Amino acid sequence: MGTIFTLFMVLIMIACVLLVIIIMAQNPKGGGLSSTFGGSSSAQFGVQRTNDFMEKATWTLGGIIIALCLLSVILTAKPHLKTAPKTPAKKEAPAKQTAPATTTTTAPAQNTAPATGK
Repeated sequence: MGTIFTLFMVLIMIACVLLVIIIMAQNPKGGGLSSTFGGSSSAQFGVQRTNDFMEKATWTLGGIIIALCLLSVILTAKPHLKTAPKTPAKKEAPAKQTAPATTTTTAPAQNTAPATGK
């Protein structure tokens, strides 16, 4: 697993460096790489061809980076993460038996004095 991940990381880094070089070589005003070499529009490798190549290379390298990132996640995923985790059955503790609460009711005190009658 480790070597596959390392391979993908190296490929991603190479693609990123190439993408940075391609982007830095482009001129936002349309001159681009061809103006660096002093070419004109009549040259075989002219402005239009250079800009097409640079744009295609930018999109291609961007797509390659995205594809490599997705493939690295899919291929290096751990097998136990693909299924639901298994949890061991919990042992239930025996229920504690408690003595029932005893309530005592007392009868109201009765008058035991002798009745005196008149």
